[in-house]
Amino acid sequence: MQQVGEAVAYALREMTKYAQPGMSTKELDDYGAKLLTDLGAHSAPHLTYGFPGWTCISVGNEFCHGIPSEARILQEGDLINIDVSAELNGYWADNGGSFILGNDIHQHQKLVEASKEILRKTIDNIKGGIKIADIGHLMETEAKKRGFKVIKNLGGHGIGKSLHEEPDELLNHRNKYDQRRFRKNSVVAIETFIATDSTYAVELSDGWTMVGNKGGFMAQHEHTIVVTDTKPMILTAANEVLN
Repeated sequence: MQQVGEAVAYALREMTKYAQPGMSTKELDDYGAKLLTDLGAHSAPHLTYGFPGWTCISVGNEFCHGIPSEARILQEGDLINIDVSAELNGYWADNGGSFILGNDIHQHQKLVEASKEILRKTIDNIKGGIKIADIGHLMETEAKKRGFKVIKNLGGHGIGKSLHEEPDELLNHRNKYDQRRFRKNSVVAIETFIATDSTYAVELSDGWTMVGNKGGFMAQHEHTIVVTDTKPMILTAANEVLN
C-alpha cells in the first residue's frame, strides 16, 4: 500500500508541476501515463471502468471525472483538478488535488484553500471508533463556516485490493442513518468536495464528466490513509497537496 500510495502521489505532484497554459489536458494526461507506467503502475479508472484516459483532469466548472482531450487547452487562472488512482502489484491507491494554474485571476484561491484546510482537519479527526457520519458533519460544518457548500452525492471510499471497497460513501455531510465507525488498520481514500453554489454533481452527456446542479465551481483534495488509534498514516503524503 505504501508503494502504490507513493506512486500515485508522485504522479499527481509531478503532473501539477508540469501543467502550463497552452497545454492540452491530453498532453498532461500523457505525461501522467508515462509517470505511472515507468513505476509499473496501471491507471485505476482505465482498468476498472474503461475510462478514456489515464487520469481524470477537470477544468473550470467541471467538478470531477473530466476526460483528457486534445481540444481542452489550459489557460492562465484555470481552476484545475487532477485525480490519480492506480494499481501496483495488486494494491490500489487514490489521490487528487485542485489548484490554480498561474495567477489567480478568477479568485478561486479561497475555495482551494478551504478544501485543503477541511481535508487537513478531517484527517486529524479520523481514528478507529469514530463515527463516519460525525466526520461528514465536521466537513460540512467547516465548509459552511467558510461560506461554501458540500457536494452530497460524492464521497470517499475504502481502498486496498480494489479501487472501491467498504466502507463506501464516506460523505461530506452527516447521514443520520449511518451508524458505521472507522475501523483501526482499515485503509480509506478520504476526499473533500467543496463547492461555491451547488450541492449535487450531475453527469454530462459524455457519460463521465460531472458538473454542479446549480453551476459554480468545486475544489477537491484527497489522500489515501491508514486508520489508527491516533492520527492516520497518510500513504499519499508525497503529493504535497496540503502544502
